[in-house]
Amino acid sequence: MKKQTALLVSRRDRAGFTLLELLIVLAIILVIAAMVVPNLVGQQQKANIMATEATIKSVEKTPVGAWAADHDGAYLKASGAEAWEQMMNPQPYKGRKLPPYMDTLPTDAWGNVLNYEWNGDGHSKKQNAIKPAIWSSGPDGQDNGGEGDDINNWTTFVNSNK
Repeated sequence: MKKQTALLVSRRDRAGFTLLELLIVLAIILVIAAMVVPNLVGQQQKANIMATEATIKSVEKTPVGAWAADHDGAYLKASGAEAWEQMMNPQPYKGRKLPPYMDTLPTDAWGNVLNYEWNGDGHSKKQNAIKPAIWSSGPDGQDNGGEGDDINNWTTFVNSNK
């Protein structure tokens, strides 16, 4: 009987985890985190690029395309902030009052305003262009004219007719 009582008392005193057990669990968690975190960091940048590409394509189809549809197939001749301002506050065309084509400035995944350029018969970014140039300054926020890490609609969607 004394042995059973001593065994019960011994187990009751040792109801928690030992320091060694806690250190082993912590080490396992740290090893798993060291394997997972680098993969997550790279995916965020890729996700931002994909989101910006989608935004550019959406802007190209919706407000820019709607402008052309309302103006007899002609794209807005402008560049930079002037273009976006005209799309947010369009002037009457052929006696028709036009609604705004967009409510806010289009931005990329990093919060930078997208760039726009069309001079009436093309743009300076690509020879024989048939649509306006729209580009993001990319992850670094520096406008390289659509080159470098910039994301644009003349090289990104070259083979895309969607």
